[in-house]
Amino acid sequence: MSALEKAKEPAMLPELNAEGDQPRRPMLESVYDVPVKVTAVLGKTRMNVADLMDLNAGAVIELDRRVGEPIDLYVNDKLIARGELVLVDGVLGVTMTEVVKEADA
Repeated sequence: MSALEKAKEPAMLPELNAEGDQPRRPMLESVYDVPVKVTAVLGKTRMNVADLMDLNAGAVIELDRRVGEPIDLYVNDKLIARGELVLVDGVLGVTMTEVVKEADA
């Protein structure tokens, strides 16, 4: 089965150990507590302040992406992967379908 076919399978969350953490690699222990900012970008748009101020509850903002297009995943403002939006036990998440190389970004 190809990686793309595996990515299309329903998302499964990894099993957690008794402490609730994923298994750790001893060589990387010193970096586990380093905070990083993870951002999933569904799409972007530009608007002027007047249009922004006119928005009300229920307003629809048109983005530059269509339904089904990949979502960009950034770590510390650097594009690292693309993925698909998933719903697991009522919680939104992103499953990575493609790791982005620096040359591709």
